[in-house]
Amino acid sequence: MKFQAHETAVIDEGCSIGEGTKIWHFSHIMPNCIIGERCNIGQNVVVSPDVVLGNNVKVQNNVSIYTGVICEDDVFLGPSMVFTNVTNPRSAVARRDQYLKTTVKKGASIGANATIVCGNDLGEYCFIGAGTVITKEVPAYALMVGNPGKQIGWMSKFGHRLTFDENGHATCPESNKKYELKDGIVTCIDE
Repeated sequence: MKFQAHETAVIDEGCSIGEGTKIWHFSHIMPNCIIGERCNIGQNVVVSPDVVLGNNVKVQNNVSIYTGVICEDDVFLGPSMVFTNVTNPRSAVARRDQYLKTTVKKGASIGANATIVCGNDLGEYCFIGAGTVITKEVPAYALMVGNPGKQIGWMSKFGHRLTFDENGHATCPESNKKYELKDGIVTCIDE
């Protein structure tokens, strides 16, 4: 078997699961979703139809990933974080044809109990603090906290806060990679 699944996990027909992926207790993988290689799907996770998870995505316990969500490679979804898929849900009104797309770009991290309101894409390597509520697009490398989420800084690919000098340069203390902040956009200049 190319992936591992606990005996209590439910995996519907028609989904694609990559090699080396692990699926833990009481999780449900629904039809037509695509899960990449080396992913870790924690306990009590729901992956809805048509969801796409890239390679090496880590999904912690109690996360529901709804139709319309795409997570690129190396994304981290913290415990009990929440995605939405409709902006104006009503029990008596069917809106399955109105699900909004949300893309979580490569390397992004979403902290425990954060909420991502649908239709708002999260930039590469952004860092969403625990409990944060995202109500707008998030730039690459942005550090977001609060309700509603506000940007309070920038993070490196290794998850360290970046301090930019007067010339707009910063260095990650762990990787020693250099970053540049120019016109409100951060780029790693040590690729």
